[in-house]
Amino acid sequence: MKRVITTTVINQSGVLNRVTGLLMKRQFNIESISVGHTEQAGISKMTFVVNVEDKGKLEQLLKQLQKQIDVLKVNDITDKAMVMRELALIKVVAPPVARSEIYSIVEPFRATVVDMSKNVTTFQVTGDPEKIEAFIDLMKPYGIKELTRTGVSAFVRETQKAHTPQLNIL
Repeated sequence: MKRVITTTVINQSGVLNRVTGLLMKRQFNIESISVGHTEQAGISKMTFVVNVEDKGKLEQLLKQLQKQIDVLKVNDITDKAMVMRELALIKVVAPPVARSEIYSIVEPFRATVVDMSKNVTTFQVTGDPEKIEAFIDLMKPYGIKELTRTGVSAFVRETQKAHTPQLNIL
């Protein structure tokens, strides 16, 4: 079962190595990883997607991550309402005779052209990983020359408070 784990860390040399080393020691395969700065200077957020079969093993991992010196916060956000996005750059064989057909497929995905040559077009597509997989599957018959993905970035959605109308009594 795939789990989405976020860690907030102090942005220092070696933090990524220590965190991924811990995952490796516990024999977790990292399916996706992304790391980036946060709104606070010197603080970064890591987002991991890992396969976990045993809930006890997951709890142990979360506790071990939290014990790391440079780790400020650890969350398993898999079961929470979250915003999750990934970016992919995909070079597709697109000779002029096939471009209109390819573009008709690309349009519903809101992919954008970021580079074009005589016979190859590079698309940028963002969204949840399933959307990206679907886009890749549709591009395969045309020929994918190259593909790169950023890894998942995610966080928990803010809860919306119900608005209670105020009655104006005169």
